[in-house]
Amino acid sequence: MAPVPSKAGHHRHPAPEGSEGSATFAESPTESLNLPLAYRADWEADVVLSDGSVAHLRPILPSDAAALREFHAGQSEESIYLRFFAPLRELSDRDVERFTVIDYDERVALIVSLGPKIIGVGRYDLIDSRTAEVAFNVSDHYQGKGIGSILLEHLALVGWESGVTRFVAEVLPQNRKMINVFREAGYNVKHRLEDGVISLSFDITPTAASTAVRITREHRSEAISVGGFLTPRSVAVVGASRREFSIGHTFLKNIVEGGFTGRVYAVNPNAKRVMGLKAYQSISDIPGTVDLVVVAVAAPDVIELVEACAAKGARALVVPSAHFAEDGERGWKLQAKLRKRARRAGLRVVGPNSFGVINNHPDVRLNASLAPTLPPRGSFGLFAQSGALGIAVLASAARRGLGVSVFASAGNRVDVSGNDLMQYWIDDQHTDAVGLYVESIGNPRKFVRIARHLASTKPVIVVKSASSHLGEAPGHLIRHNRVSQDAFDAMLRQSGVIRAENIHQLFDIAQLVVHQPLPAGDRVAVVTNSDALGALTAQAAVSWGLKVTHSATVSPEAGADEFALAMRGAFDDEAVDTVIASFIPPIYTDDELVAAAVREEARRTTKTCTATFLGMRGVTEQLAMTTTGLHRRVVPAYPMPEDAVRAVAAATRYAQWRARDKGTSDTPDGILPEAVEEVIDEVLADAPDGRALTQPECIRLLAAYGIELWPEEIVETSEEAIAAAERVGYPVILKAVAPAMRHQVGVTGVRLDLASAGAVQEAHRSLVNRLGSLIADRFAVQAMSPPGVSCVISSTEDPLFGPVVAFSVAGPPTDLLGDIGYRIPPLTDVDVNDLIFSVKAAPLLVGHKGKEPIHLDALRDLLARVAVLADNHPTIASLSLQPVNCWGAGVDVLGAEITLGPALTRKDASRRAMT
Repeated sequence: MAPVPSKAGHHRHPAPEGSEGSATFAESPTESLNLPLAYRADWEADVVLSDGSVAHLRPILPSDAAALREFHAGQSEESIYLRFFAPLRELSDRDVERFTVIDYDERVALIVSLGPKIIGVGRYDLIDSRTAEVAFNVSDHYQGKGIGSILLEHLALVGWESGVTRFVAEVLPQNRKMINVFREAGYNVKHRLEDGVISLSFDITPTAASTAVRITREHRSEAISVGGFLTPRSVAVVGASRREFSIGHTFLKNIVEGGFTGRVYAVNPNAKRVMGLKAYQSISDIPGTVDLVVVAVAAPDVIELVEACAAKGARALVVPSAHFAEDGERGWKLQAKLRKRARRAGLRVVGPNSFGVINNHPDVRLNASLAPTLPPRGSFGLFAQSGALGIAVLASAARRGLGVSVFASAGNRVDVSGNDLMQYWIDDQHTDAVGLYVESIGNPRKFVRIARHLASTKPVIVVKSASSHLGEAPGHLIRHNRVSQDAFDAMLRQSGVIRAENIHQLFDIAQLVVHQPLPAGDRVAVVTNSDALGALTAQAAVSWGLKVTHSATVSPEAGADEFALAMRGAFDDEAVDTVIASFIPPIYTDDELVAAAVREEARRTTKTCTATFLGMRGVTEQLAMTTTGLHRRVVPAYPMPEDAVRAVAAATRYAQWRARDKGTSDTPDGILPEAVEEVIDEVLADAPDGRALTQPECIRLLAAYGIELWPEEIVETSEEAIAAAERVGYPVILKAVAPAMRHQVGVTGVRLDLASAGAVQEAHRSLVNRLGSLIADRFAVQAMSPPGVSCVISSTEDPLFGPVVAFSVAGPPTDLLGDIGYRIPPLTDVDVNDLIFSVKAAPLLVGHKGKEPIHLDALRDLLARVAVLADNHPTIASLSLQPVNCWGAGVDVLGAEITLGPALTRKDASRRAMT
């Protein structure tokens, strides 16, 4: 469920002061034009169209008058009639003013542009506070690119955030394309025919269906976009020097010698020929179109070549050039300029500082990289953000005989990122597993959403640099706290991603998941010819959570036949899912005979198999068994048994995640989002920057989501405490509420089970005498909850992740050990259960040492309600329910702290937008 519209949470963003700007488009409208005061810069977005090209979406401006006239003049008579129901060949001055001068509130209009041209217009006008009439007009020359759908998606979000709940439209029956735009958007569209016009109406509140449509379209567009530069028909290298070891010369040489199946062009104004190819003076001089351009020139010159490349029909640029963001503020500005200019021109950019891209498919054979030779063809997709590590990554893959399908290095990741490559790999039939080395992740929520989709069918292995950061901004890095790092780890676990600590581990795991069937379970057999080696292997297996259900040790002098027989026994054991072979060769044993025996026995079965051969010469890091087309059945061999076991454990956990029920994201009963928004509106009306809620406000807000917060009365004297206890009803608790007491480990500021006025008076005296100045003479009196396990449930609105929900057992597990679980909404019922049992103190909840188990279903329900609350309302900056008393018949929320703040723009918002 998406965030609920909040008038208080979506204040109009102030725009720069000034009047209307010029009639031509600027490179960045929000920076270069004088904008109306009400202009909504937050509505701007770069979008990927359905053909993979890029366009820019933004609110219309009065200065767009000339461009709008040009757009209208380019439309056919049929298109004009379908839009206006009349042959309106020219727009009058009054029409142009009405269309371009809007208030960004009751009258909203968005345009989609490519360079200086408007290629689509969408608008709505309020009929009443909840209903708006919507209309679209898409250029005849850009039909079929999904522009109408993108405009509807963005207009619906704008309206919905402003309180609009329903769109209506009037369409002529013959305008089937526009009718389909509405019907295929995932909304429940109602229609009626009256006087030859179809009247449509639909609720624009985001639904599971509309969200699924948006995500599917985003996936398809971004996959096509990546495919455009991975499967080019022609490549040009600008800066193709005759100097042998220059970057431009290296790219050209590798493309040519790699056997690229398309056309190759060299651009060098100072040469007539380079590597036997004709050298063109400029990109513009090349005949025909160019799909992919490698721009190997100085950083400032890259910017100046963007428009010329777009004019040649290029779909993307590969930029190996340095001296961009890594050079500080000046470089950041240059990089931002490259991004804006490329996107306005409709281009994707790989880089800068990119090592290049490789596509090993025989129909393409593209080596547009600095790698001197193509790695062997295979089914492993590789993404490395670091250009410097590109060579090492590819060399490691080649050394292990691990075939690569596609490789890409994003460098500074000005545009194309790991998210884009994963979108492509979801549908790529030639990629069976994926490895990513990332140094920064600008949109973690989208990263994990896509990774989860990809991991549902293909293993995804991620190495995140220890020095990396989550998100970045011009001129500096945003360093995030432990919550962000832990939240990222939780996101990976939620999405089924395999986390590796380094490149070595990534390839260890890749060898297994690419070449072997996934383990059917966590039961392993250890077959060895050394007791010590067998014990080492078994110990490693147990430490990684695997079960050793079969162990076979042959004599140290045993040969290949005896070892093969032991292997066969392990494979034939029904209680075994994976066989780990560990062998130390005797002096007189033929190494290759043993390797052949392992290959042969593994070939007979569909069970997983790995091997460790200590000190065996001539046995490489994989034992090829059979070859069928691209897919080879291989037994991966590791230098040490710990490496093999770690890879097996990672593959096993992934297989278990993939096989398990993912659960459902049903919304709990009895929630009233509108009631929450009433509280939020009241608070932010008086405190626009937000504040902490009072207890009555917390009670109202939580009650709207079916969460009962037990009231408490704040007192100072013992007399006040006794009076409050009489009102609440005995038994009660008395607790110190001073902030200094919150994390005082070993200092108890609570007195429990007070059943009389005398007990309350004595408890008050005891706390004052014991705690003194720590408590500042302020106490809370509250009804006594039954004995149970005290827990903490919280949510935080993170600038990168959006809402992060946390769970822990209160006390030392939280305060001393940091035993806290994190998950990212929306949560399924399986996610909620995983969150509870992700903490090490979870046994306390299920009857530890004979104690009564808590009511787990009640705890699950409470966590689900908090997750939906946090996901729906981005103005809730933080929420903490503490303590939550969990006992045998239910859960009691005894304390709550909630802070509101201005709604952050979530990275993975309910609209399609490039980041």
